[in-house]
Amino acid sequence: MGFVPLIEVTRGALVECQHWGAVAVANRAGRLLAQVGDPQSVVFTRSTIKAFQALPFMQSGGARALGWGPADLALLCASHNGEPMHVAQVEHMLASVGQTHHALRCGCHRPLFAELGLGSLPADFVPDERHNNCSGKHAGFVAYCVQQGLPLDDHLDPGHPLQAAIRGYVAQAVGLEVNDLAAGTDGCSAPNYAMPLANLARGYARLAGGAPDTDLDESLTALADAMVVRPELGSGTGRHDLDFMRVGAGDWVSKTGADGVQVVGSRSRGEAFALKIMDGNMPAQVAAAVEVMDQLGWLSDAQRSALATRRSAHLVNPKGIEVGTRRPVFRLGTAAA
Repeated sequence: MGFVPLIEVTRGALVECQHWGAVAVANRAGRLLAQVGDPQSVVFTRSTIKAFQALPFMQSGGARALGWGPADLALLCASHNGEPMHVAQVEHMLASVGQTHHALRCGCHRPLFAELGLGSLPADFVPDERHNNCSGKHAGFVAYCVQQGLPLDDHLDPGHPLQAAIRGYVAQAVGLEVNDLAAGTDGCSAPNYAMPLANLARGYARLAGGAPDTDLDESLTALADAMVVRPELGSGTGRHDLDFMRVGAGDWVSKTGADGVQVVGSRSRGEAFALKIMDGNMPAQVAAAVEVMDQLGWLSDAQRSALATRRSAHLVNPKGIEVGTRRPVFRLGTAAA
């Protein structure tokens, strides 16, 4: 599949683990600017396409009609922690169309802030759909169906009008034909799509830098604005997307996806990169993303310092003894003609 070593983990003097992957860097016109491995590697996009999945709702004027602001739009694109601020925002979104979490079809799991060790839960805590990291996206699905008079019970079915519209807009955003998208089912039970990394990067270059060559420009710009203005709602306490967008000071639009997918777009440059770590290792995914940003010349000295521990790390055991390192081992190459 065209994957190469991106991140190494050492123990003592030996390389103990290698995390393989690929990277594609593209601009909003679809020009491939740089690469590592095969930029045409086809990968499932997972949560990185949430902004594109919101396009039927945005293009129909649904957000404007409901008066949804940056907090709501950030939740549409979120893979959130299930913290109280996220739950409250999802409740607000659902209430604006007369619905509750019972209308969601995303299933439930323990809030990510607890799963990631960022906080604790009461002994009698019972999660529901509001705590699902994708509940904001699903609240947007529900709002669209209510506004358009579409059935809610089967709105995640690939044949439902909502999902058909989403597939069309995802393809348009990334510069593919609908039939080019390989389909699967995401962890939240919504349809998800696989595509070449180069096209995913192009989609994020458009999200970050605008898409004046399409009718999506206003919607994508509003979503990107919300993501960078309210990054704590798009991810949550302790998460790297929050760090990236705060350190980026409004220029970087960052989105993680499950199992090793990461996309970051630069608004000022109108370009973005997409990467996949084949084994899904998140520390390696984040380290590779910071290394790409540095090699692309996106980082100031202050930004490089702020993200240093996300890129390279001295690995320390519980007794405080350094046992190894994590380090990037790739160089971006000029895109093949």
